[in-house]
Amino acid sequence: MASYEFLIGLRYTRAKRRNHFISFISLISLFGIILGMTALITVMSVMNGFHKEVRSRILGVASHAQISSYEGSLSNWEKIKEAALRDPQVIAAAPYIDAQGMLSHNSVVQGVMVRGILPTDENKVADFGDKMIAGTLEQLMPGGFGIVIGRELARNLGVFPGDRIVLISPQGQITPAGILPRLKQFTVTGIFEVGHFEYDSGLALIHLADAQKLYRMAPEQVSGVRLKLHDMFAAPQVIRDLATTLPPDLYFTDWTQQHANYFRAIQIEKRMLSLILALIIAVAAFNIVSTLVMAVTDKQADIAILRTLGASAGSIMKIFIIQGALIGILGTLLGLLGGMLLAYNVGDVIAFIEQLFNTQFLSQEVYYISKIPSDPQLADIVTVAAVSLVLTLLATLYPSYRASKTNPAEALRYE
Repeated sequence: MASYEFLIGLRYTRAKRRNHFISFISLISLFGIILGMTALITVMSVMNGFHKEVRSRILGVASHAQISSYEGSLSNWEKIKEAALRDPQVIAAAPYIDAQGMLSHNSVVQGVMVRGILPTDENKVADFGDKMIAGTLEQLMPGGFGIVIGRELARNLGVFPGDRIVLISPQGQITPAGILPRLKQFTVTGIFEVGHFEYDSGLALIHLADAQKLYRMAPEQVSGVRLKLHDMFAAPQVIRDLATTLPPDLYFTDWTQQHANYFRAIQIEKRMLSLILALIIAVAAFNIVSTLVMAVTDKQADIAILRTLGASAGSIMKIFIIQGALIGILGTLLGLLGGMLLAYNVGDVIAFIEQLFNTQFLSQEVYYISKIPSDPQLADIVTVAAVSLVLTLLATLYPSYRASKTNPAEALRYE
């Protein structure tokens, strides 16, 4: 059976008061909590969605982990690949050669990162096969000197599949006229688009054997071995495990190190936005303080009567804590419902607004993302609900304490 403190607190929350302004402030507090929670859950979900989208696009081209050498090249890469594949977390491994170069076509020159690959192995550790908009990786044949480039790079150079472009290697060759850069003509066999400007505008893929010839590497030499894992978040632990079993002269890196600044910036932005939006809930909690202070003033006579009937100071305090907590709990529940509904349907809501006002918030040509991604996470939702409840409960303490200190004789003097 419910205690009388709960019943009275519930009655004070529902009852029509003589002072309607108190009811208005209570309603504002309720809507403030609902609005704050809805906005906070939605923004955190959208930030998670952007984080996941960017991460998937970057790791679709980069690798979960890499094994290279401090000397700049690996000669026994096949043994290292076999040893890495014995780890249960490693799905696939592929050798690579990373080097810098410049591509030239019709007087247009642009610097690029050149990656030598084995097409069959590369498709196992990266998603180039799914990102090709013209040609395939398999068209890169040893000795064929074919090249696959990003869409932005192809647009800047003005080339299409079948066109010939010149790859300039910074490793020069000594001639009687001095040191001249090495030049080699390549045929564009494919174009990819991964949706990340850094790669679409500055990455070129050639066959591993062609890269070895161009950069004067021995047939058994590569820059390193790229790994794909079952769980990308296990990458730091996997490279620590591999470091204990493989030779000590190897250099191990994972995606959390290679793109640390980028992902850290996204995480900081998410936290700062969450902190700013949490202030909406804090303001609503302060409104609860105002509501209860005015309610205590309005209910002085009721408090005095309860005290003369034997109610303790603790019971009076509980009544007003319950009154404020009910506003907080109701606002939190409705905020959770609104936040989850909006977070799971934010893409459709934005699409409706875009259609209604005939505008586009995210231009695909600029952002490569035409639909706002959303990834609601249970931990974020629970954290927001907990913060809301804690703030609203804290807001009830002072007014409730003041109510418990009411002197019955003073309160009834003018009644």
